[in-house]
Amino acid sequence: MNKDIFIILPYKESLNSTKAGAVSIYVQDSLRYSIHKKRIQIISSDDFSNSKLFRNKTYINNFCKKYKNNNIPIIEIHNRPEYAKILKKNFPNSKIILTYHNDPQNLRGSINVEERKKLLEICTEIVFISNWIKNRFFTGVRSIKNDSKIIYHGIKKKLKINQNKKKKQILFVGKLNENKGYDIFVETAEKFKRINPEWSFIAIGNESRKKIFPDKSIVKEIGYKSNSEVLKYYENSEIAIGNSRWNEPLGRIAIEASSRKCCPIITNVGGLIESRNIAIVLKENSSKNIIKVLNKLTNNNKYLRHLQNSFFEKNDFDIKKISKLIDDIRDKILIDNNFFNNTKKKILHITNLNERYNGRLFYNTGRRLNNGFIKLNHKVLTLSDRDLLRNYRSLRDISGSKKLNKTFLETVRNFKPNLIILGHADSIKKESLEIIKNEFPQIKISQWFLDRMDDKWKNNKKRFLDKIDYMDYSFCTTDPKSLKFNKKYKISFIPNPVDESLDDMNVYDNKRPEYDLFFAMSHGVHRGVLKKGKFDQRENFINNLIKKNPTLKFNIFGMNNIQPIWGDEFKNNLYNSKIALNLSQGKPLKYYSSDRIAQLMGNGIATLIDKKTKLDDLFSSDGAIFYNSLNDLNIKLNKLVKNDKLRRRIAKKGKINYHKNFNSTQVADFIVCKTFNINKQFSW
Repeated sequence: MNKDIFIILPYKESLNSTKAGAVSIYVQDSLRYSIHKKRIQIISSDDFSNSKLFRNKTYINNFCKKYKNNNIPIIEIHNRPEYAKILKKNFPNSKIILTYHNDPQNLRGSINVEERKKLLEICTEIVFISNWIKNRFFTGVRSIKNDSKIIYHGIKKKLKINQNKKKKQILFVGKLNENKGYDIFVETAEKFKRINPEWSFIAIGNESRKKIFPDKSIVKEIGYKSNSEVLKYYENSEIAIGNSRWNEPLGRIAIEASSRKCCPIITNVGGLIESRNIAIVLKENSSKNIIKVLNKLTNNNKYLRHLQNSFFEKNDFDIKKISKLIDDIRDKILIDNNFFNNTKKKILHITNLNERYNGRLFYNTGRRLNNGFIKLNHKVLTLSDRDLLRNYRSLRDISGSKKLNKTFLETVRNFKPNLIILGHADSIKKESLEIIKNEFPQIKISQWFLDRMDDKWKNNKKRFLDKIDYMDYSFCTTDPKSLKFNKKYKISFIPNPVDESLDDMNVYDNKRPEYDLFFAMSHGVHRGVLKKGKFDQRENFINNLIKKNPTLKFNIFGMNNIQPIWGDEFKNNLYNSKIALNLSQGKPLKYYSSDRIAQLMGNGIATLIDKKTKLDDLFSSDGAIFYNSLNDLNIKLNKLVKNDKLRRRIAKKGKINYHKNFNSTQVADFIVCKTFNINKQFSW
C-alpha cells in the first residue's frame, strides 16, 4: 500500500530509540496499533541533512519540495504549529491534524491569540495531550467552538511483574535541571540516605547545561536511556519521583511508572495533576515533604505494595485505546472527504447456517446477511459454528467447543479479516476474542442478534451482553432503548433483512389462493416439531380469531396438533394464502419481530402487524395492515378478504418497499458502516 498519510515530527526529534524524545515515543507507540500503519510515513530530521544551517523552516520546506507531487489526504504535525501555514499553502487539499505536547503559548505559530485563531481555521483537527494544554490554547479564544480532542500519552501495561524482585531503588527520570526539580531530588537523597542507607537513588537523563553535580555515592547518574530501558528500570524499582517545578504538559512518569508497579510521587503543577489518580501527589515540593512520604512508604512494605497495585489497576492510559482515538480522527477525515480507499473488507462471518438440517432451515437470516456482504463486494469467509460444533465432538471435547475456538483462531490468523461478525455465535469464547484483540488490535468485531431479550427471554439478553465488551458495535432487531442497555455500549437496531434470491415470490400474483389467512409458528426452529405439553399464548389469540370467523379458511401451522412447516413447504403454503399474520411471542416491543416478517412481506403477501410494535414507523400504511386489537384485526381481515384489489395492492407495495429499504445489502452495509464509523444514511 502506498504511504499517503504523513506524520511530521518536530525538527531534531529522532526515530532512533537511543535519541527518541517524548513526541517520537508517543507517535511510534500509538502507530504500532493503528489500523492505518501500513499507509503512514513518519517524517523526522533523520531523513534530511544534519547541517548546522538546517533549521525548522528548511526542514519543512524540504518536505514540501520532496512530496509536492504526492496526493496526501492527511498531514499530522506534532508540536510545531509554525509548520501549519506552510503546509496548507503547499498542500491546499490535504487535511491537517495538529497535536500539541507542550504549552501552545510558548511555541512559535501559536504564541498570541490571533495565531491560535488562525490555526483553528487551517487545521481540520487540533489534539492536545492534556486538558491543561487545551486550556492554554483556548485562553483568549473562548468565542471559538471548543470541541478539540484530548488524547493522552499511552502505555502497554506489563501484566506479570514480580514485586518481590524489585530493588530498593528510587528513580528520577528527566532533564537534570532545577525546572524538573532535580536539585530537590538530590537534596532529598542526601538527607534520606542518612536515615535509611539501604535505598539507592538513580537519575536517568541528561542536561546540556548541567549545574547540579551530586555526590556519586548518593545519586547514581546513568545518563540518557531508551524508553524500553527506562521501563525496565521502573519494573525493577520500587519508587519514582517526578517533582517538577515547571508546568509539565502531562508528564509520562506517573503513566509509565505505575504501568510497571513502581510507585510514582509527583507535584501538582500543569498537566501532572491529570495523572493524580495513579500517583502520590506532593502537598509541597520540598525535600522535607518528600522524605516524609518516603519514610511512610519504605517503613511499611504492605502499604507500598497496596499503592503500587492500586495505581497499576487504575492506570487506564492504554496505548491501544489511545491509538484507536487517533484512528477515529483519521477515519472521520478519510470518510468525510472520500479519501477512504479501502472500502472493501475481508469479513469473517460466524453464524449458524444450519447445514446439518439438510436444507430444512435454508432460508435464514445468517444466509441473507452473508449474501448482502458478498453483493457489496466484500471478501467473505463463513464459519457455521453449530455445524462445526457437532462435527468436532469427541470424548476429549464433549461439546466440540475447544476445537471450534481453535479453528476460529487459526482461521483469523490465516485469513486476517478486517471485520469479524458474530451472529448468535455463543460458543465463541471471550478468551478467544481477547487473544484476537491482543494479536490483531486493528481487527473490528461486531455481533447481530435476532431473538427477544425482554421479560422471560432475559437469558437472551445475557447471551447478547456476554461478549459485548469485545464488540466495536452490536446490532439487534429490537429498538435498543426499549431494552435499557448501558449507554456506554454501541448498539443499533437492524430490521430483519430480505434477499431477492431467497424471498423471490410474488404472492399477490396468485389470483385464486385457497386460504384466507396464513399463520405459522413453531416450538423452536432446531426442534422442528411440536413439543408435547408446551403451550404458546399466541394459540389463544389465533383460536379466538378462528371462532369469530367460522366462514373463513385458515391455513395454520405449529398449533392445534398441526406440525410446523419449513423451507419450500412453507413457501408453497404462503403462496396459497391471501393474507398473513405476523405475530411474535410475548408482549409487543418496539420494532421487534421475529425474522418471519421478512419471509412474509419479502414474498409479497399482505401482512397484518400489531400497531403496538411501532413498526408503522418503518413501513408505510399502504404497504402493511396495522391493527390495535383482536376486534380491529378481525374487521380489517374481513375487509381485505373481500377486496382482492386492495389486498394485492398493499401486498405489492409492501414487498417493493421492504426489498428497497431493508434488503440484505442495505442491512449488511449498515453493519459495516456503523462498525467502521462510516457516515452514511439509511432508511431506519
